[in-house]
Amino acid sequence: MTEVKVNMAQTTDQVLQRIAEYAVYGEITSEKALKTAQYVLMDTLGCGFLALRYPECAKHLGPIVPGTVVPNGARVPGTSYELDPVHAAFNIGCMIRWLDYNDTWLAAEWGHPSDNLGGILAISDYISRTRIADGKQPMKMDSVLENIVKAHEIQGILALENSLNREGLDHVLYVKVATTAVVTAMLGGSKEDVTNAVSQAWIDNSSLRTYRHAPNTGSRKSWAAGDATSRGVRLALMTMNGEMGYKTALSAPKWGFQDVLFGGKELTLARSFGSYVMENILFKISFPAEFHAQTAAEAAIELHDQVKDRIHDIESVTITTHESAIRIIDKEGPLHNPADRDHCLQYITAIGLLYGSLNADHYEDEVARNPEIDRLRNVMATIEDEQFSKDYLDPDKRSIANAVQVFFNDGTHTEQIAIEYPIGHRRRRDEGIPLLLNKFQDNLKTRFPFRQVNRILNVCEDYDELIDTPVNQFMEQFHI
Repeated sequence: MTEVKVNMAQTTDQVLQRIAEYAVYGEITSEKALKTAQYVLMDTLGCGFLALRYPECAKHLGPIVPGTVVPNGARVPGTSYELDPVHAAFNIGCMIRWLDYNDTWLAAEWGHPSDNLGGILAISDYISRTRIADGKQPMKMDSVLENIVKAHEIQGILALENSLNREGLDHVLYVKVATTAVVTAMLGGSKEDVTNAVSQAWIDNSSLRTYRHAPNTGSRKSWAAGDATSRGVRLALMTMNGEMGYKTALSAPKWGFQDVLFGGKELTLARSFGSYVMENILFKISFPAEFHAQTAAEAAIELHDQVKDRIHDIESVTITTHESAIRIIDKEGPLHNPADRDHCLQYITAIGLLYGSLNADHYEDEVARNPEIDRLRNVMATIEDEQFSKDYLDPDKRSIANAVQVFFNDGTHTEQIAIEYPIGHRRRRDEGIPLLLNKFQDNLKTRFPFRQVNRILNVCEDYDELIDTPVNQFMEQFHI
């Protein structure tokens, strides 16, 4: 007998509703979160300006069809491009993610919530310029900071207990969901509109993680977030043009996200939406490297003076680390490109030991040809410390610990240098923020002349002036 399928009235998935309620009605009252969003804005833009030095990044930028003219288009900071907001979001998202140097969130799923700035900045500039053309007032930067906090919160809370990587899926799905939610609300969308748009983002699904791992590690990992945030803008615009949504995109038996792609598990929101993620965000201040390796880089650099004259006498190197680092960036064998190298715990540690520093140029072919790098990699052992792994997931600690120790042929060894919290951790905020501001200034200098750098710094570092600045004027500062 043929089974009869009955179309029953649907109740909208709770996760969709809670995201929409927060995006539309949520109020950001935490001064700490908003001030941190100011630093996120500066740091994220600075990472993009530094990336423009690299032709492999720059080749992705500009209009998708050469010669395209978009009235009231969104500007791409650090360039002369004015694009439609969808492709502008891709451009901005691509450049800020290219060097793996923007902020990070680590939980059951990890990711980089500032990836959402691609969509937020593009749509903010587009809305503001369109309003001005219609004789209306533009958005101001206070609204941008609030939406940065919201996007961070949506992506980060989803990441707390819902691991995409264990299903072979990439974390940029959460970028797509977060961008879709906040951009739809920014466009004036109702709770129903945001629910509809976000359902589309889940139905889109996510790309596979294979481009982040051997044997396929490649440059897509540097533009995948740009792709996700731009898709969020597209889905928001489609929804505001009347496109329908899907109430049980997550929970529909057999055909919903949870059954098809999440192993039948239920997506959970571990805590209410507020400003928790922004207040606890991790900055990559000192090193452009996958975040699980940040403390290993710092420990290796601390050991540099003890080993620099004894490199040929090194018998072995022990890296003591946490489970996530072993699962994601513990690599042996050939490394084929910069994207492969900046996600290799051993390569990053070797660079620190050999050079006493780590910057984006260390991942390029010229440096990678140094035979001492692979010789050191070949004598490295990675060991999990169970306490490191526990503290990594502890909501009160969220450490990212690594320890490095070097052993020599004559039986001597260095001390073990263990670093629990990287410089960009909340527990090291007072130490980190001055360095973050220096990083921003240095990155500005790679792209802009002296006078323009000073104008940008004057606005960005003064919180009260920043929040009162119209978005279109803010974006104009970065025009080349």
